[in-house]
Amino acid sequence: MTEVAEKVQKVLEEVATWNLLEVRDFVKAFEDKFDVKAQAAAVAVAAPAGGDAAPAAAEKTEFDVVLEGLTDPAKKIPVIKVVREITALGLAEAKKLVEEAPKAIKEGVPKDEADAMKKKLDDAGGKTSLK
Repeated sequence: MTEVAEKVQKVLEEVATWNLLEVRDFVKAFEDKFDVKAQAAAVAVAAPAGGDAAPAAAEKTEFDVVLEGLTDPAKKIPVIKVVREITALGLAEAKKLVEEAPKAIKEGVPKDEADAMKKKLDDAGGKTSLK
């Protein structure tokens, strides 16, 4: 392994121990420091064979579950419990995330999973959206 690859491997091993909020904060700080934008690779959509028809828009398959706020301040504890369940965050981290709404709870999840998370959060007293 080259020296650069060893450095990269050490950083990756460290990042693998972080929770979702820490990774998100790291990515934001990295983007800000180096003036870059981290984004998933775009999938090219090929034009249909033998026609002038425009390619169909690719259906979105991954969603971000965003907690917009609470329907009632008294519902804060049940929402924190659901956030902990969904994210595996500690109590203090989940509480902070709920208090700082609007915040992404989970990013890049399949539609079915995102809908289930949204329903759990809504049932607990959260206001959520899928983006």
